[in-house]
Amino acid sequence: MDILWLSDSDVKSLLTPAEAIPLVEEAFASLARGEAQMPPKVYLDFKDFGGDLRSMPAYLPKTASGKPYAGVKVVNSHPGNPAKGLPTVAAVFVLNDPATGMPLALMAGGSLTDSRTGAAGAVAAKHMALKNSRILGLVGCGRQAVSQLQALSSMFHFEEVLVAGKDQEEAEAFCRAQAREGVRFSPVGVRDACRAEIVVTTTPGRVIAVKDEWIRPGTHVNAIGADAPGKQEIESALVARARVVVDKREQAFHSGEVNVPLKTGALAPERIAGDLGEVITGKIPGRKTPSEITLFDSTGLAVQDVAAAAFVYEKALASGRGLKLNFF
Repeated sequence: MDILWLSDSDVKSLLTPAEAIPLVEEAFASLARGEAQMPPKVYLDFKDFGGDLRSMPAYLPKTASGKPYAGVKVVNSHPGNPAKGLPTVAAVFVLNDPATGMPLALMAGGSLTDSRTGAAGAVAAKHMALKNSRILGLVGCGRQAVSQLQALSSMFHFEEVLVAGKDQEEAEAFCRAQAREGVRFSPVGVRDACRAEIVVTTTPGRVIAVKDEWIRPGTHVNAIGADAPGKQEIESALVARARVVVDKREQAFHSGEVNVPLKTGALAPERIAGDLGEVITGKIPGRKTPSEITLFDSTGLAVQDVAAAAFVYEKALASGRGLKLNFF
């Protein structure tokens, strides 16, 4: 028996954020219908080393090809790694055959995570943002900002992208790197980025970046950066007055953008409208009025990884990409 190894460059060549959109949308819907299995993330907290390790398993009885797949992603977050010449986040994903339990593929999880997270933001905006949104605001200039931009741009016809980084130099570099015909890229401060119709936050989530007073009526916000207890990118008052949809309640309550407002009492649990899968399947509306502020709280779900990894694996087999390794 062989297992297929796919490097990060392999995965990146086989899946784009735009391609991941229908995969992720159906994964959310499958979870909402009670078809998929997905326990909450498991965290190992390495306090002595300033990082953590997360395990994310899931099972989808039906993927894009109609086949069932299961798998687990193991991912770390170590903010001190760049000083050691290592990435802050590194991940590997194991794809399994549910019929036998045997591993089918092992793949690097960086680009896989980027694409499926960008896709989740696009799916949320599809169902929650105003349809004629033409201005995108990016608060944060890292890998996640790129994938959000790519996925959202496949769904909306943006005229301007307002980019706020940790400093002007970072924002200008992002604008140069992502420039495309027919779209004006503007390096700005965070407050100016928040005047967009769709605002995406992808900061490390350790300092509040977006204030309540900066967000105008009708804005949709994708809150991407908060993915661990205590992290928060957005002022609690804004979360409390927005229509909030989370990817999954159990995870979001523990480690999403809503985790701090819930713990401090600034946000009551019943104020959360529901899960994104419930919006996709029509159980609840994503938006009620044009003037409503909507917010999607993304923590990242294992079903997204399985859906994306299954697509990558099948495409790799068809194209001959990857390295086959003897398992037994």
